[in-house]
Amino acid sequence: MPISSSKLGQRSQVTAANLANLLPTGTVLAAEALIPSFTNNGECTLANEYLTLGIIVCCSLGCFLSSFTDSITGKDGKMYYGIATWNSFYVFNDIDSTDGAGREEFKDSSHSITFIDFVHAFTSLTVFLVFALSNSNVQNCFFPKAGPNEKALIMNLPLGAGFLASFLFMLFPTKRRGIGYADTAPVKSDKEPA
Repeated sequence: MPISSSKLGQRSQVTAANLANLLPTGTVLAAEALIPSFTNNGECTLANEYLTLGIIVCCSLGCFLSSFTDSITGKDGKMYYGIATWNSFYVFNDIDSTDGAGREEFKDSSHSITFIDFVHAFTSLTVFLVFALSNSNVQNCFFPKAGPNEKALIMNLPLGAGFLASFLFMLFPTKRRGIGYADTAPVKSDKEPA
């Protein structure tokens, strides 16, 4: 049975929206907003180099760790946000953890860290670093004597990194939605408390 063009269009829009959730868009925007000021518009002193390096490291860490976050609807219908750990899921917003909802119901290993989480974390980190290092102010600050070959590489690298990330995200889909993506229906947890 062939798929109608309207269904195909809807599927591609959903896929594009999911890809936007997986890529480090918020982290890239935060870095792009702060880097011009931190680099003194590409004319760095030693203090500007440290500030720029600091913002890149902090955004990289946030980008990496966000791949392990998730939002799950508990048995009580409340949305829980947390981060996957090696053995379970640590809930951030469970104020009363003795009510039978929240932290107790996520003690099982179904929400723990998986191989795919690391694929997404390292892919997102790589994409962020490529975009951060391709910023002209960062280039002028850290690589002031880059030749034409290096400039051509840095100019084309974001496109290649985005394509590779899209391919890897397609090969290794994740069920994690992160925190703040309300456009997707949350997963209900039907596990009994441990």
